[in-house]
Amino acid sequence: MSARSARRHTFAGTTAIAGIGATEFSKDSGRSELRLATEAVAAALDDAGLTAADVDGMVTFSADTNPEIEVARTLGIGDLTFFSRIHYGGGAACATVHQAAMAVATGVADVVVCYRAFNERSGHRFGTGVQGRPPVPNAENASFAWYAPEGLLTPASWVAMFAQRYLHATGATSEDFGRVAVADRAHAATNPRAWFYEKPITLEDHQASRWIVEPLHLLDCCQESDGGQALIVTSLERARDLAQAPAVINAAAQGAGAQQDMMTSYYRDDMTHLPEMGVVARQLWETSGLAPADIQGAILYDHFTPFVLYQLEELGFCQWGEAKEFVRDGNLLMGGLLPTNTHGGQLGEAYIHGTNGIAEGVRQVRTTAVNQISGLEHIVVTAGTGVPTSGLILGVDR
Repeated sequence: MSARSARRHTFAGTTAIAGIGATEFSKDSGRSELRLATEAVAAALDDAGLTAADVDGMVTFSADTNPEIEVARTLGIGDLTFFSRIHYGGGAACATVHQAAMAVATGVADVVVCYRAFNERSGHRFGTGVQGRPPVPNAENASFAWYAPEGLLTPASWVAMFAQRYLHATGATSEDFGRVAVADRAHAATNPRAWFYEKPITLEDHQASRWIVEPLHLLDCCQESDGGQALIVTSLERARDLAQAPAVINAAAQGAGAQQDMMTSYYRDDMTHLPEMGVVARQLWETSGLAPADIQGAILYDHFTPFVLYQLEELGFCQWGEAKEFVRDGNLLMGGLLPTNTHGGQLGEAYIHGTNGIAEGVRQVRTTAVNQISGLEHIVVTAGTGVPTSGLILGVDR
């Protein structure tokens, strides 16, 4: 590791996720987003064996409707010395932990809560896209103006453009996308917390599901969920004295690629790569000193199945264009080379903008996952793709 990298990533191996907590995942929570957030944070603190008085930092998504001071006041959290919000939707998931770890490592805060809570099914539905966006003359709307008039209004339609190009360039098929969905649902089927518990699917089910935007079937697209998830980050030294085995943060990174747009980076030279995930991958491997061969499992952000194949290639688990063979060989399933989304993912468990995937990474490290990967030492976790993104490598404390 270079001296520059060592200075920049002093949190690696010295910080940990010490607590996780969540509400139930549903399609109609029946309560406010603030209540979901406070329930999740309270559960995470209880899991760690901490109290609200121990918290002095908070991190969430810019899209979250629950201000840090509202959550703090509701729970009885006192003074905050650190608070931060991360933009770019699901790309923020692992970045919340990244921010928290940096705050802890630099002494800015001692115990930092990361959270995400929303009623994304019963309330504002992210999947509806940008049709109702007011025509405000700002930079983000100017970007939408290039493709919205062509009918590209929803996340599914944006990703379908990439998916079609990927199929053409690599020889992958819709069935290869379907194998991601089948693996996720197989894991969800044995996870009592998953929305699709006891509801596996077959590849034939995937192929028979209706088109959303070709080449994406319904079962290529993640759920819309109500719920909340929280994580507690502190120093590894402190975490060792708490209630749960620590999940060591071996690496954390954010990344935005050249010519990056919000899920519509159509103007790059090549639409069959995700450069932002490449930026994250390089940092994860350099910071941790690990390589893909050292990873026993993965939580890959699965808002749409095609981008799981992209991520396998960007992270180095297979070469470009070879992810199709990787998934055909059953490597995403339990017993495969890289069991992936062992909680069911966002297709099978719930879509909480990836924070529930981080919690599954923690459970795998603790050896308390429903679908536990045998002999796990390290697991990689990623955040939303197609946007500026983030990632983690979590490991067992040795």
